[in-house]
Amino acid sequence: MGRKNKSINRPLAPDAKYNSPVISKFVCRMMIDGKKATCVRIIYEAMDLLKKKTDKEPLEVFLKALDNVKPMVEVKSRRVGGATYQVPVEIREARREALAMRWIIKAARAKSGHGMGECLANELMDAYNNTGTAYKKKEDTHKMAEANKAFAHYRW
Repeated sequence: MGRKNKSINRPLAPDAKYNSPVISKFVCRMMIDGKKATCVRIIYEAMDLLKKKTDKEPLEVFLKALDNVKPMVEVKSRRVGGATYQVPVEIREARREALAMRWIIKAARAKSGHGMGECLANELMDAYNNTGTAYKKKEDTHKMAEANKAFAHYRW
């Protein structure tokens, strides 16, 4: 970020199939080496698999899974005197969404054996059912914040 002008968040165009800006963000976050078309194909494949598995609207399942993984608090390191404390802080909405997307993508990439579309669909199903790697990451983050809430007064 530059020193002079505050950067602005430009609105992202919604995706073609579901008309959702959240899916567009997810595609951009998942993209490697600028291969957007590949990411779009993977996402749509995962959404089709979600529709087959749940018999519900895939966008609804996707958004619910994302909500289930969004963390409320996280810990940040603060140096006070000679000691470093893990201070729990609340997270703003944009960062919550970014963390949830990042965790789901990372968990899907870590799975092996099947194609990325199937791994992503499985991870989204796990997140929808409050299980899986990404949901566990959220729970671990909340436990860490709970364990360090004695240092909350160092927040500034």
